[in-house]
Amino acid sequence: MSDFSEELKGPVTDDEVETSVLTGAGMHFPWLQTYVETVAIGGKRKKDFAQTTSACLSFIQEALLKHQWQQAAEYMYSYFQTLEDSDSYKRQAAPEIIWKLGSEILFYHPKSNMETFNTFADRMKNIGVMNYLKISLQHALYLLHHGMLKDAKRNLSEAETWRHGENTSSRGILINLIQAYKGLLQYYTWSKKKMELSKLDKDDYAYNAVAQDVFNHSWKTSANISALIKIPGVWDPFVKSYVEMLEFYGDRDGAQEVLTNYAYDEKFPSNPNAHIYLYNFLKRQKAPRSKMISVLKILYQIVPSHKLMLEFHTLLRKSEKEEHRKLGLEVLFGVLDFAGCTKNITAWKYLAKYLKKTLMGNHLAWVQDEWNSRKNWWPNFHFSYFWAKSDWKEDTALACEKAFVAGLLLGKGCRYFRYILKQDHQILGKKIKRMKRSVKKYSIVNPRLSY
Repeated sequence: MSDFSEELKGPVTDDEVETSVLTGAGMHFPWLQTYVETVAIGGKRKKDFAQTTSACLSFIQEALLKHQWQQAAEYMYSYFQTLEDSDSYKRQAAPEIIWKLGSEILFYHPKSNMETFNTFADRMKNIGVMNYLKISLQHALYLLHHGMLKDAKRNLSEAETWRHGENTSSRGILINLIQAYKGLLQYYTWSKKKMELSKLDKDDYAYNAVAQDVFNHSWKTSANISALIKIPGVWDPFVKSYVEMLEFYGDRDGAQEVLTNYAYDEKFPSNPNAHIYLYNFLKRQKAPRSKMISVLKILYQIVPSHKLMLEFHTLLRKSEKEEHRKLGLEVLFGVLDFAGCTKNITAWKYLAKYLKKTLMGNHLAWVQDEWNSRKNWWPNFHFSYFWAKSDWKEDTALACEKAFVAGLLLGKGCRYFRYILKQDHQILGKKIKRMKRSVKKYSIVNPRLSY
């Protein structure tokens, strides 16, 4: 074990009694005398206990911000004295603060290891029994991060059966959360068993045994997860796992009910993923287009630049309702309002094609409605001379689609359109000529007023 680990777990000697703390769990914490006995601030020496610990906490926070893990660890040794603070409120709050700071340090400290972290976690559970459940859950997540699934499951099982203090609402949620994470581990085992089952023939002698094993794991997982996802919150991984199992056993109505409640229950916080999960489920079930449009319409209001917006446009474009087809145009403009989508060639292809179709269908007002709010900033944002040169150099196909849109919206005098038009390209030559004819015929701008 490293020196760091040994120092954390080492025994107390007689020489250290005066300058150390021995907790109820027998953990040894040597002091940094410079900061325990006195803290020099502004040339004055302050011996007050509260001022000392407050200053020490500031040093730890600063060291963490600068990723100075060794320095933070040294300050932490001194900060443990808060466990003996005369202020009962501070003394009760100390274990949680020490756990949060200490676990962060041990997670990143170059000399820390699994044994050190586990020892620290176990001791902190016993020091701060009021935080036992919370520390146990975070300890389990640390073990999961390091791939120690069996240890994590054992940790969660111990926490699940732990009893101390009053049954408060927050404690109940923590218990549900612990059970749900235990359910996720069971889901992982279930997934492996399901994969194993898929490789077996139904006539194989081992098939029935594996199938029963799969069912047993799904029952345990469902029992552990179902209680949590009824509580308002963001439970994405739990909901996805639960729904996958319901679908696997053919309970599509149950799966849809879970996803619908997760997406539409007003008690739950707004969550784009809830609508994504519901849409993907409806898509797998080949649900009516109107249902999928309803779901994506809400997602559009929350995240108008989401990649599913191109699918949303396709659904709207195929709808027989005029209001849907109009919204289809709005959605494309909305996607391209975002800087992260400016190079999305599919979005530009869709817009170029749909703009022409909309104008050919005598819906000039639709285009003008969208363009009026963008005509003062889209030209520089998308269609400057700089972008014309850059786009042509990087992706000629993208440049052509953008040029067509620029020509339809800004006219044939647009700098972007003119630059692309002048380029000599053997393969794209015919396409550029067709684009020129279409812009001349359908552009919404009077040629004499072109940009």
